[in-house]
Amino acid sequence: MSEAAEPSTPRNLPVSFSSGEGGPSLKIILEAALLTSSEPLSLNELKLLSDDPLTNRQIETLLAELARDWQGRGVELTQVAGGWRFRARPQMQPYLDRLNPQKPPRYSRAVLETLAIIAYHQPVTRGDIEEIRGVAVASTILKTLETRGWIEVVGTRDTPGRPELFATTRQLLDDLNLRALQDLPSLQEIGALLEQEARG
Repeated sequence: MSEAAEPSTPRNLPVSFSSGEGGPSLKIILEAALLTSSEPLSLNELKLLSDDPLTNRQIETLLAELARDWQGRGVELTQVAGGWRFRARPQMQPYLDRLNPQKPPRYSRAVLETLAIIAYHQPVTRGDIEEIRGVAVASTILKTLETRGWIEVVGTRDTPGRPELFATTRQLLDDLNLRALQDLPSLQEIGALLEQEARG
């Protein structure tokens, strides 16, 4: 069976979108980079793949075409806070779980509530979190979130004792497949998404 022909250079785009005679198109190069990267790639990183200087709009045009090329497949090209990446479509997860049947770590309600408070009220101090939750926040909860890369200290409040201010990270948005904080789901949805991410 012959391999599918390589897509031609997209219409209305400069010839520089091809890497030269006989070489792969930039869209194919972008696809390879995105499929093999373990982290999302930003537009600036993707522009490094071209021999000629390109605008963000030109790269975004190719990414949109690439996303269309993968419609109806088991994986999809998505944009998250950290850039662009391929991921398995959510409906594929039950099948992929068969390859890794152990249960993902479940996060306690205290961890999820603390994460939600930080996400929706950031930047916040430990005292702010305790005031909202109505209970003391164990150090292990904050350590769990920091170790996972979902929260970080972004400064201190100018009050006695100078308590640390916590905020969420871009890693959290990437793990939840979100572009911005405005896209954050409800507490229940956060829990479901984090469990799904842990299986991935």
